[in-house]
Amino acid sequence: MKKLALVFGCLLMSVLFLAGCSEEPSPEERFAAYTKLWNKQDFTKMYDYLSADTKKKVSADEFAERYKKIYKGIEADQIKVGYTKPKEEKEHKDDEKVNLAYTVNMETLAGAVSSDHKAILVKEEKDKEENWYIKWDESYIFPDLKAGEKISVESYPAIRGEIVDRNERGLAMNGMVAEIGIVPEKMGNEKATINEVAGILNMTSDEVEKKLNQSWVQPSYFVPIKQMSSDDTATLNKLVSIPGVSVNNADERIYPYNKATAHLIGYVGEASAEDLEKLKGKGYTANDVIGKRGLEQILEERLKGKPGGKIFIKTEEGQEKVIAEKPAEEGETITLTIDAELQKDIFTQYDNEVGSATALDPNTGEALALVSSPSFDPNKYVLGITNAEQKALEEDPDKPLLNRFSSTFAPGSTIKALTAAIELKNGVDPKVAINIEGTKWAKSGWKDHSITRVSNPGVPIDMEKALIYSDNIYFAQQALKLGKDKFSKGLQDFGFDESLNFDYPVKASSIGKLDSEGRLADASYGQAQVQMSTLHLAMTYSAFLNEGNIIAPSLVTGDKTEKKQWKENIVSADQASTITKMLTQVVEHPKGTAHDLNDLKIKLAAKTGTAETKASKNSTGTENGWLVAMDTEDPELIMAWMMEDVKGRGGSHLVSDKMKPVLKKYLK
Repeated sequence: MKKLALVFGCLLMSVLFLAGCSEEPSPEERFAAYTKLWNKQDFTKMYDYLSADTKKKVSADEFAERYKKIYKGIEADQIKVGYTKPKEEKEHKDDEKVNLAYTVNMETLAGAVSSDHKAILVKEEKDKEENWYIKWDESYIFPDLKAGEKISVESYPAIRGEIVDRNERGLAMNGMVAEIGIVPEKMGNEKATINEVAGILNMTSDEVEKKLNQSWVQPSYFVPIKQMSSDDTATLNKLVSIPGVSVNNADERIYPYNKATAHLIGYVGEASAEDLEKLKGKGYTANDVIGKRGLEQILEERLKGKPGGKIFIKTEEGQEKVIAEKPAEEGETITLTIDAELQKDIFTQYDNEVGSATALDPNTGEALALVSSPSFDPNKYVLGITNAEQKALEEDPDKPLLNRFSSTFAPGSTIKALTAAIELKNGVDPKVAINIEGTKWAKSGWKDHSITRVSNPGVPIDMEKALIYSDNIYFAQQALKLGKDKFSKGLQDFGFDESLNFDYPVKASSIGKLDSEGRLADASYGQAQVQMSTLHLAMTYSAFLNEGNIIAPSLVTGDKTEKKQWKENIVSADQASTITKMLTQVVEHPKGTAHDLNDLKIKLAAKTGTAETKASKNSTGTENGWLVAMDTEDPELIMAWMMEDVKGRGGSHLVSDKMKPVLKKYLK
């Protein structure tokens, strides 16, 4: 009995298995498998699902290439073919043809494209087995597409947003430039023309020849050689007089304030392979320009805009059937707090002197100027800087490519106002005078270190006189009395060793090591390893005009509309007022180091400084000159300027002479 039951069970399983094997294929399952391959873009395997008559019309290679070429041309992404197999499938035993609905959704250069389709599946026998096959034509790609018709694409490039100053003066604009080109067949003496054009455009003959020998060039084509400013009419006239040379207008990025704003604004350039790798997935192509430096780079996401385009079917009759269209979106117009004319005036006064300058509104924290000198012409990078020009910039000993306003330097005696504030906060009586004899002092026990002051007033020195005469010995002695911890804490309260919350990356000011009494003493008057940016220095002085609060700086309007404090209660309001009055005497007192400014007849508070820089202890050093100045009656402006290598050229007085015309123009 057991054997009979076992045999019967096996027979039953075999019958069920054969019944399963003989079950008719389902068109729904077949099409679901097809759409799965489509979503994977496995076009080769998709071809296996096509009906016999379809395969007679299109080969496997043609089928796959058709899809690949169209999807690439329209920049198709996130392709999703939607087909949901019904829970209860219909009986198709007697059917020879079935219609199934499906959708295709994708993102393209012209935006989102969504289309509804009907698939036709036919029953065919292949290798003695029946199955369902897809009766394919071009409408499966787009409903209105027919055999013989082409998909065309028209790109609408993004319009880059512009950068303007607080008064809507253009700093980075979309404008017109002159594009110099050569039509090869119109050249007379080819070699002479190339040499002459190269000489005028500051290029090598090889560079011009390389452009003329590009693979796409035909004798009658206009071959772009270089772009230049449309304002240089003399050079343009000289160029068009050469046989074969002509000039076209071209859209390009222009920087009206040129060198004055180069480090701040930066420039744009063609996206490199490295750029595209970093920006992968953000919609950039090799034809795009991107910010390469400065705010053009920092604000790239806001400036770039969004490209648009049109995808359409070109019929055999030449008509257009639009599939999708999206206009280009202009990038954001960004308004800066910068006063472009003040920026230009400061840069002009520097007259290629090496250094940096910051101007702030003490009431709002708005950056009015951020200057680095010497500089470079950002327009040349857009128009096409030559190898020789780039090499000259890189090898220039004054380093015009270095952004100095974002860098830090030893602040010299300008830090003494902060040292004085730290002393007041720690209970030092500003009226108590110290007897100091001579111009050199060393603490008992020091072997190889001493403090030098510029002059000997011949009287006991209190805090106000120490600021007026800029007395290194007074501040060194007071710092030693305070000790390393209190002095360091005081500088940290002013924001040292802390990143600035600013729209442009500026290096944090730093205290450095105070691991000896000599270094602590030197730090009190801005030497040792103390480093500051002109921006941070100007910010710290805002505390003296704002009742002991350091204003938060801003650069892009709209980001920080209301006045904000970066540091609160660094000193009390009374202590801040005391420092301001002392700094006023630095200008008004006949012996004040900033007395040069007094003839402006503007109520100013100021502090000068010189900082010695040495490669080594025993080497001959150079000096950087500093000046911080601010108006006090109805404060509008704080400026911090630094100029390098002023030794033997007037020291900080050179900076004062340069700053005076700017103060006069802006405040009067």
